[in-house]
Amino acid sequence: MKNILIINAHEYHEMAKGHLNQTLTERMIDKLSPSYNVKTTIVENGYDIKEEQEKFKWADTIIFQTPVYWYSYPAAFKKYIDSVYEHGIFYHGTDIYGEGGLLKGRQYMLSVTWGAGETVFNSPVEQPFFDGKGVDEVLIAMHKTQQFIGLKPLKTLSIHSALQPDIEKVLADTDKHLEEVFSLSQNY
Repeated sequence: MKNILIINAHEYHEMAKGHLNQTLTERMIDKLSPSYNVKTTIVENGYDIKEEQEKFKWADTIIFQTPVYWYSYPAAFKKYIDSVYEHGIFYHGTDIYGEGGLLKGRQYMLSVTWGAGETVFNSPVEQPFFDGKGVDEVLIAMHKTQQFIGLKPLKTLSIHSALQPDIEKVLADTDKHLEEVFSLSQNY
């Protein structure tokens, strides 16, 4: 059985209270727990740095359930990364920048929620803001952070229009994504 760490990186804001990220975290736990060992962290509830480091060492896969705030992680999760991703434990220096990740052999999945609608991506004519870039291109800093510590990406789950979600569609899309990425009928 494989080990999965799910991190709910939500940070409370009056217009983004965290219900969707909590719902997605709970759904992932429910769907993955029968086939995998699952541990969780809810950043907003606080954490012990050494315990979090041990969770990363334990995990084969880390799922980052996070809203996208200003095209990046929420500030509280950025602080988590600054505290938990310690030199000598998560990475070390090498002659080739970015090749010193110490968590090689592990994978990660971004599961992100956006206020932006799905149509703003990949369409530079109709929606020019992202210059035709897709979700993963816009989130390059999130991906490079994980690559730096040695993690390999799994397919990103991107939930759009998070301020007024169609929850049934969101849950169906999440279930389909988890089935595809984790082959829930059989362990990967």
